[in-house]
Amino acid sequence: MVWLREHVWEIRFRRYLALVAALALVAAGVWAGTILTEEDRSCAAGVVLPEGGDECVGVATERYAFGQRAFTGIADAIDRENRALGTGAQVTVAVLEPFTARDRETVGDVLHELQGAYLAQRQANDGPYKPRVRVLLANTGANGAYWRYTVDRLAGMTGAPHHLRAVTGIGSSTDANKAAVKALTARGIPVVGTAITADDLANGRPGAADEEPYPGLARVAPTNTDLARALTSFTQVPPERAYLVYDKPGDPYTRTLQTSFEELISGSPYAPATFTPPADRAQEGLTANTFRQISYTLCGTRPATDTILFAGRRTQLRQFINALGQHCGGRTFTLLTGDEGAYLTSDPQLDATALDNLTVRYTALAHPDAWTTVGAPGRGGSPSAARELEEAVAAEEELFGEDALDDGQLTVAYDAMTLAVHGIREATPENSGIPPLAQVRTVWPHLNGPRLRVNGASGWICLDNHGNPYDKAVPVVELTERRGTRFLGIAWPEGRPPEKECVPSPDDS
Repeated sequence: MVWLREHVWEIRFRRYLALVAALALVAAGVWAGTILTEEDRSCAAGVVLPEGGDECVGVATERYAFGQRAFTGIADAIDRENRALGTGAQVTVAVLEPFTARDRETVGDVLHELQGAYLAQRQANDGPYKPRVRVLLANTGANGAYWRYTVDRLAGMTGAPHHLRAVTGIGSSTDANKAAVKALTARGIPVVGTAITADDLANGRPGAADEEPYPGLARVAPTNTDLARALTSFTQVPPERAYLVYDKPGDPYTRTLQTSFEELISGSPYAPATFTPPADRAQEGLTANTFRQISYTLCGTRPATDTILFAGRRTQLRQFINALGQHCGGRTFTLLTGDEGAYLTSDPQLDATALDNLTVRYTALAHPDAWTTVGAPGRGGSPSAARELEEAVAAEEELFGEDALDDGQLTVAYDAMTLAVHGIREATPENSGIPPLAQVRTVWPHLNGPRLRVNGASGWICLDNHGNPYDKAVPVVELTERRGTRFLGIAWPEGRPPEKECVPSPDDS
């Protein structure tokens, strides 16, 4: 009996050991699986795939094109420039964009902005000036959903070895970009916006509760208010002949453009028409049906009403133009809008026949003909800077393509990177290789006047005390019947070009 009990106990003990061993293996497998899963989330150095996500986000510290074939060539070029820096004083400027964008138009925007940043980086490093500049790509996700993660990554890169001293890019006035800029500047990181035009994504906004919501933000593009002032003075729109159509509830770009248009046509006899697009304004949604209804209303207004001001994004703009052509062909109108009009030329769904009775004019942030044609203004821009950029693009046409300058995105991105480097170097004390981070943002208000302004390819950039460009040149462009463009001339927010000194007036400081 004793032997039997000991034998039973031994069997139970062995089973117990086997069970413990099995549990340990399972636990180890789960633990190992977790580690492997976490490792699998790494897309590249500095870039991860968030849990539950399907796009890689973060700051790529090595060559990485975020899975986009369109970015491969320019990512390679930037990587070569970064690797060629060698030793000596170096700083990093990050380009913040939705690098995993899925729609063709946004991918094209990001590509051109990346190309402009690269050309400015190469020019900045081609000479004895210090510090030299490394460029990194920072992705917030297709719709900016991961801006917090990417901002946190950037905030951790201000020290060695990266010495991040500015963030540029921010090519669209969206709520996500607005939040990202606020978070970056709150952490003391200077930001230079490229194509952001929303008034509420700027400092020094009249009547705002907080005069400096983004301390350390500088901009290359005029605000929507300045764009609207320039456009309506150029075309001279009488309020009694104007009809406003706008996005409701809108986003930072459309809301501030709407407000600017409303102020400029105060006294119009017609209540504005509204439309509600999908949350993702690159999608078609059901807005075309709303535009059909608005077209019927417009057709019925008295003939004196001949000017439409449109505050909306590119997809809705195309839908509206198509609706006017289809349902209101018996009337002629002039449609005025902001810089989103630049994307009409590359939109294959635009009905070109709609332009038979419709004149479409928009404000471009830059245009290749603005400073290189006969009759260009003698002030407010630099023909030599425009030609220099044009020649640089032509020299590498296989990398950039022959239409790279058409939409203005490359040009303003080039100017934004040039401005960022100019500010960093102006903030660098003598006999010191790398400027203190806090010093860079204090330089923006002083970058004006004939010696410290940036003679940008898009026009002079003379910053006021709030980091906004003073009286920036605004090209006015007309869409042609074959979806080409016709440069009409340069308009000015102040009604005339700035003086040669290019020092902001007291009202702008």
